Amino acid sequence: MKRVLVIACVVGISLFIASRFVSIFVVQPIGALPEGRTVIITRLESLNFIDSPDAWCERNMGGVSLLCRGGVIARVGNQSKVVLSLPYSSTLYDFSTGGKRYER
Repeated sequence: MKRVLVIACVVGISLFIASRFVSIFVVQPIGALPEGRTVIITRLESLNFIDSPDAWCERNMGGVSLLCRGGVIARVGNQSKVVLSLPYSSTLYDFSTGGKRYER
């Protein structure tokens, strides 16, 4: 039991520290990226720990458009460094948007 508690504490502390330095950025499948992508990137000030172009556009622009998506993807690509690239995760996408789905 003590070992499980120690492991849980280490995982919790690791996630807290990671959330200060990296973001999980989820791009749903769209025309330019038909398979979608989940990337772990160096943290940008305007991004949440788990974020997506659609969630950012909804939060900051009041809606999602193809132009906004493209701008967010370009900004993230230019201003951050990709630490790890993973396949698309619909679960993380749903988490970033609060369960909302937007058209591809």
